[in-house]
Amino acid sequence: MKAIKGSLKTSRVAVTGAAAASAVLFLSVPAFAHVTVQPEGAAAKGDYAVVDFKVPNERDNASTTKLEVAFPADHPLASVMPQPLDGWKVQVTKSKLDKPLTLHGRQIDEAVTKVTWTATGKGIEPGYFQKFPLSVGQLPEDTDQLVFKALQTYSNNEVVRWIEPQKEGQEEPENPAPVLQLSAASSGHHGSTAQDASAQDSTEDTASAASTGTSDTTARVLGVVGIVVGAAGVAYGVLAGRRRTHHA
Repeated sequence: MKAIKGSLKTSRVAVTGAAAASAVLFLSVPAFAHVTVQPEGAAAKGDYAVVDFKVPNERDNASTTKLEVAFPADHPLASVMPQPLDGWKVQVTKSKLDKPLTLHGRQIDEAVTKVTWTATGKGIEPGYFQKFPLSVGQLPEDTDQLVFKALQTYSNNEVVRWIEPQKEGQEEPENPAPVLQLSAASSGHHGSTAQDASAQDSTEDTASAASTGTSDTTARVLGVVGIVVGAAGVAYGVLAGRRRTHHA
């Protein structure tokens, strides 16, 4: 009986130890970060936005020296402008479109298909991350998201391909592609700004004209009052003079 109790106690200790070891192993596994894309503010459909590609270094013995971001071919973007970054050289690649885009009333027959950043110095060292900003537009109005594909190259020539799409209802893939979520279209798109400014200028001109008209009317009234007062003064002076002469 004692042997059975001892065996059960030993088994419990073994199970408890295994569970503790598993917990330690789970906690010791690093939380791997991914290459992601987020807007600075809003990324509204039909508008322009500034977006940041956030690139973490996931290696302890190598630096990230290159980032290539491929743009979605099904929703091409005609305008893509990178922000200068110290220690990085940037190249924007454009390609001809099968179907031209209409942007600000004119036809655009090419769009950006890839942006490449190459380190001119140490790059992204272990334990650090880097943001790569882009101004993009106009954002499409017929989709809720834009899926990019990114290649991250390390100084040891290792290439991590962040190109796997997230499928609905499934777990996140090992190397998910960066996804930019688009918000609802704003009340007035980018092009309405000029109309709003024109309307504002028109309102200001009307107010200025009204103000000028009021000032002119006031000046005229004051002028007439001044003339009347002046004439009254002259008449009073003449009458006073006559009275002095008569009494004399």
